[in-house]
Amino acid sequence: MNIFHLFKSEQQGVHAAALLLALASVVNALLALLRDRLLAGQFGASAELDIYYAAFRVPDIIYAFALLFVASTAFIPVFLEHRQQSSSSAKELLDAAFTSFFLAVGLLVFMAYLLLPFVIPYTVPGFDAESRTTVLKLASVLLLSPLLLGLSNLVAGVIQSFKRFFIYALSPVFYNIGIIIGILFFLPRFGLTGLVWGVILGAFMHFLIQVPSLITLGYFPFFNKVFKKGVGKIIRLSFPRALALSFHQLTFFAITAIASTLGAGAIAVFQLSYNLQSLPLAIVGLSYSVAAFPTLSELSLAKERSMFFRQFTSVVRHILFWTVPISFLFIVLRAHIVRVVLGSGAFDWIDTRLTAASLLLFSFGIVAQSLIHFFVRSYYALGRTREPVMYNFFGFALIVLFSVAFLYMANTFPLLKHFFMSLLRVEDLRGVGILVLPLAYVLGTTVNAFLLIYSLWHTDKGEEKWELRRAFREIFGAGMVMAVVTFIMLRVFASFLNINTFFGVLLHGLLSGTIGIVAGIWLLKHMRNREMEEVIGAFKSRFWRKKPLQPETEHL
Repeated sequence: MNIFHLFKSEQQGVHAAALLLALASVVNALLALLRDRLLAGQFGASAELDIYYAAFRVPDIIYAFALLFVASTAFIPVFLEHRQQSSSSAKELLDAAFTSFFLAVGLLVFMAYLLLPFVIPYTVPGFDAESRTTVLKLASVLLLSPLLLGLSNLVAGVIQSFKRFFIYALSPVFYNIGIIIGILFFLPRFGLTGLVWGVILGAFMHFLIQVPSLITLGYFPFFNKVFKKGVGKIIRLSFPRALALSFHQLTFFAITAIASTLGAGAIAVFQLSYNLQSLPLAIVGLSYSVAAFPTLSELSLAKERSMFFRQFTSVVRHILFWTVPISFLFIVLRAHIVRVVLGSGAFDWIDTRLTAASLLLFSFGIVAQSLIHFFVRSYYALGRTREPVMYNFFGFALIVLFSVAFLYMANTFPLLKHFFMSLLRVEDLRGVGILVLPLAYVLGTTVNAFLLIYSLWHTDKGEEKWELRRAFREIFGAGMVMAVVTFIMLRVFASFLNINTFFGVLLHGLLSGTIGIVAGIWLLKHMRNREMEEVIGAFKSRFWRKKPLQPETEHL
């Protein structure tokens, strides 16, 4: 196969291209794990890694604003409408969106650059003056990322509209490659500044890898008129999405500010454990959400309410089918996951225990967070764009409120704090205050998920909710069996495996988890679980021949 042909070929269910797309997704996940392992090995959960993660907060918020112009769910339909009229009309729309994006986001980046010295003290109030200065320096460089990734998403919208999905799937891979280059080559020579220039390199590569396809299509954007009818429509359609993501980034802004007061390494522990629990969210929650959105939109437009909720319930059942067992396995294997992925170099045993405890708490929210991705898109399909924004804002407010309240309780009631930390088996460690933040995050997102589904279910008069309850009972039971069997196998294998080495820990967790999964699968098959049968049917029908869909990048 000519690799350059992939830059200009359309993917319409071709087996080889679909396999390459799946491979790119797996490679990107592995690179993300390698990136975090290198960072953890280089710094550990330290003040330096806190500074690095804190520097992303303001650029992340700006990037959320940039989605007003480049969100694929809004740009692609409008672009296709203009393309049906003529290629020149589509090109004019692209040029206008490109010009509007650069003027608006460029102005915002310039204003942020001027205001950063005043904003950074609120971002990291617990840092000393020297650390704040370093955050300011790094954030100033990272302000280039919203421009580069925003432009890349705009380009990706064009490429996806021509069904060239493979090359878009490669772009996150190159983003992580850029960061890894920064860790391996720029960091030793230039310090943290070199590391963030690696991020900028990754963002540039995210865009650059798509340029050959764009040139081949004849749609390379140029500056042109700002005012074009389609641009206003893109902004109007993107507004709920951008606002919801802004609340998400504001949540992390607040968490970073609070964590900065809890000692060195607090931000790093939170971020590293959050990244680990985000893998199933991206693989399951986001994938199902994107795949189901077109069908739900069609059913909503056709006013097929019963079919809509049947499809809605089907997707929820399958998200539960994957995320409930994953959550149980993460809870039991949390220490193994942290040790295998992050346990190297400067990442010591104390860092491991704190991060594993944080991952334990995050694991209780994997199901809710995965469902939120789908619930929000279901509201969009129904044309109800205001409710997700309100619920997301309420969830954001709850997370901040819970964080402050739990910290106050931990400082005011030491016996309560000791009891909570003893449950997590970290009562003998310092710096455990950080663990109230993942707890607050999980509680806030869980309430958000319940509000979203209650409002939808309140309008559903059908019987689908009873089917969902049946699925949850069966899947939860199988997940419990997986967890218990895995826990027992951990005790059995620990007697003759050396769990003080990387391969020993990997084999210990892998063997125990595999046996637990087999036990859960056996139980589901014994119960003739409908979701299990549907998954097997999907494999038999060669699901990989379906046309792949891709969401836009959501964060830097």
